[in-house]
Amino acid sequence: MRWTMLCESDARVTLAEPDPTAYFNSGPQGNGEVALDDVLLSSATRSDEVPGIKTAEGTNKKPDMHSFRASSPPASSLWTTRRDGEVKLRMEEQGVGSEVPKTIHELFREAVCKYRDRYALASKKDGQWIKLTYKTYYHECWKAAKSFLKLGLERFHGVCILGFNSAEWFIADIGAILAGGFAVGIYATNSPEACHYVAENCSANVVVVENDKQLQKILEIRRRLPHLKAIVQYGEEIKEKRPGLYSWSEFMALGKDIPDLQLREIIESQKPNQCCTLIYTSGTTGQPKGVMLSHDNLTWTAVAAGRFLMLANTKEQEEVVVSYLPLSHIAAQMCDIWVPIAYGAQVFFAQPDALKGSLIDTIREVRPTAFLGVPRVWEKIEEKMKSIGARSSVFGRRVASWAKEVGLQTNLKRMNGYSEDPVNFRLARHLVYNRVRKALGLDRCMRCYTGAAPVSRETLEFFLSLNIPVLELYGMSESSGPHTMSLPNVFKLTSCGKELEGCRTLIHNPDADGVGEICFSGRHIFMGYLNMEEKTREAIDEEGWLHSGDLGKHDKDGFLFITGRIKELIITAGGENIPPVPIEDAVKDALPIISNAMLVGDRAKFLAMLLTLKCKVNAETGEPGDELTPEVIKYCQKLGSKATKVSEIISNKDQAVYAAIQKGIAAVNERAVSNAQKIQKWVLLEKDFSLAGGELGPTMKLKRPVVTKKYKDEIAQFYAEVETPTTPENAFQQ
Repeated sequence: MRWTMLCESDARVTLAEPDPTAYFNSGPQGNGEVALDDVLLSSATRSDEVPGIKTAEGTNKKPDMHSFRASSPPASSLWTTRRDGEVKLRMEEQGVGSEVPKTIHELFREAVCKYRDRYALASKKDGQWIKLTYKTYYHECWKAAKSFLKLGLERFHGVCILGFNSAEWFIADIGAILAGGFAVGIYATNSPEACHYVAENCSANVVVVENDKQLQKILEIRRRLPHLKAIVQYGEEIKEKRPGLYSWSEFMALGKDIPDLQLREIIESQKPNQCCTLIYTSGTTGQPKGVMLSHDNLTWTAVAAGRFLMLANTKEQEEVVVSYLPLSHIAAQMCDIWVPIAYGAQVFFAQPDALKGSLIDTIREVRPTAFLGVPRVWEKIEEKMKSIGARSSVFGRRVASWAKEVGLQTNLKRMNGYSEDPVNFRLARHLVYNRVRKALGLDRCMRCYTGAAPVSRETLEFFLSLNIPVLELYGMSESSGPHTMSLPNVFKLTSCGKELEGCRTLIHNPDADGVGEICFSGRHIFMGYLNMEEKTREAIDEEGWLHSGDLGKHDKDGFLFITGRIKELIITAGGENIPPVPIEDAVKDALPIISNAMLVGDRAKFLAMLLTLKCKVNAETGEPGDELTPEVIKYCQKLGSKATKVSEIISNKDQAVYAAIQKGIAAVNERAVSNAQKIQKWVLLEKDFSLAGGELGPTMKLKRPVVTKKYKDEIAQFYAEVETPTTPENAFQQ
């Protein structure tokens, strides 16, 4: 019998079947390790059993789609909360949604066949980039999978990964999936108790940690994890040997005696409609939920997103990305792991202190072709650039100001369909834009994206004025990442773009302005929340639509705009429903010194607002300090204030600053659609919101319940004298 594997343009690689008693023969050294080529070829299923693979006779067999297709089935068949459950895939009759479902192994195997000797991963060690080709990447994942089996990883049990982005993170993730377990990322900032919740909920058999700091969290909770069998540490040498604790090199050698046939049988038992990854929501409104993502969720979404972005085959142009965002979040996993595998991109790992300042150095060195940053990343770059610009000569500032005005107006016209670039724009591009891009390391970057949290129009316009369109995308863990995306030539400011091909959007119960709840459908929709049937039923309705909880609308051109969240709606004592985000954004746009703004007033007679000022942040701890940013100091000086610290402004109730804030609030109130939506009182808080303080989640989303509880006294003070008439003189809290 002969075995066949399809590679590129229908070319076939054929070899004799190995001796069944020694399937996946060991390599020349006879140490139980299998040569990479043998793994690739031998691990391929027989050609007449592989969906969509041509046989040696040239027939094109396809799988029976009946078991996958969801042609108007009951919604319950579209979801499950069982760890070993299977769901009906939302197959379409034609187009992207009709493509043959794949497992993670099938996607990866195809990638190695296409890109085998091209570089996949790059890690910087002692100042040098150490790179892995796609075939080596696959081989390492195969070894890791066998080692997980050696440690006793059970089918549909978790492998938790706790640490900063690295090749080891990727290999552990994919190795866990190949071995039949769940890949489960844990936020590196999680407390021991938060780690315990995730590890217990997914019945983790193994926890992979980066360093001793993360190890100590797991050791603290180890006795309360009945399913835990081993801990693996990858980022640094183990300080103290313990039973069941392995270094990365020890771990990778564990599986050498596990027969490759054993792993192959597990891989062949996997189905596209079974769970392979758990993404835990950040828990801003309660305990985190384990979002169950299937093989098809990940493989289909990766291919669909890349096609929507018109990513080139790596043989035509290699895509390069920088991995630095938390891999416990689906956005980072999709951008850093799955889309790169599908399209042969090269992933460079940033340093662990990336968000403390080294990220820009990595970007300059790597020069990515695509870059995703949460709004706070773009805001930090903006602040740094403004700070540098403030120190330029008078002539330099004038040139920059001219170029930015030209850039903004030209790009706004482009956005509205005008394609011709005026002469002054071409001159500004030569004098300013190209230099700025090069200084940022974005000179090759054709796709700059932001997502995971709202971004201000001010920040979008700042980068647009420098000819760097920062494009918005939108989705959620429950949609395997992206649902809508903007494109470099198809975007609108503050819009999240249009849905990916194969995805559908429903605006549920729209009001007179067309605003309603945004609902999704498509093959990217998750399987369900692990062991949470009630929550799953709340998320997926009887017709199979995923309810996002976000409010939004489409414009006449089909662009999606997010206007708020249902659960964030403030319902005043008068019964008016008020979305807080547009009002908060308006205040931040009107007052560039404001870092965070949170509207309050649920069941109250009027609205009030908590405000924080932009201040310097401790690079090591992430704690906001007392010292104002240079941008805010300069703003204060223009007002006539000499303040350099937050405490100086608040303790002295700095007349100039308070008057400026009230003026900005008044300007926002003038545009309010009703008196009920006007901000009647406000207060400046002594400390900015932060991840360290608990007010912000891992993706920098505002945790409203936490802020409400933390500042309950300040909020109560707003309404202590509700009969007091509001005037500009008493609007701010005394």
